[in-house]
Amino acid sequence: MTDAEDLPALRVTADYQFGTGAGTALFHPDDDLEIRRSSSGRPQQVHADGSRLVTYATDGRFTLGIAGGSRLADALDSPAGRVVVGDESEPFVRDGKNVFAKFVAEVDPDVRAGDEVLVTHEDGDLLAVGRAELDADAMLDFDTGMAVKVRDGAGE
Repeated sequence: MTDAEDLPALRVTADYQFGTGAGTALFHPDDDLEIRRSSSGRPQQVHADGSRLVTYATDGRFTLGIAGGSRLADALDSPAGRVVVGDESEPFVRDGKNVFAKFVAEVDPDVRAGDEVLVTHEDGDLLAVGRAELDADAMLDFDTGMAVKVRDGAGE
């Protein structure tokens, strides 16, 4: 299969996982996308401009890279797919440290444990991408515990 033949299926998966419009935001038709494959030929990672957008896991879901998170943050209306933190934890999360429940200011009410999420600052800046460890209600209710296992921090 050529890369172009994979794109419709990848877009459908992104729309299902992140919401309508996510597939086009992640894999824009005008982009020069590079699809890296597993030894069996299955799409494994998608890159654009030398940056990883997503990894296509064996469970059929995407894990985001910062470049992919940035594209989704621009495309999805807040708070969709987001966990929002304030000034207190911003420098730590930006450096790739995990988000703890007591620092969560706002969260998409549809977030469930295991979902891939964007971690943003209250001003809207993307700080990190990672996996939710708690449901949205628990993130807001708990004063202890990890809310998001950060995979990649945005750095400076």
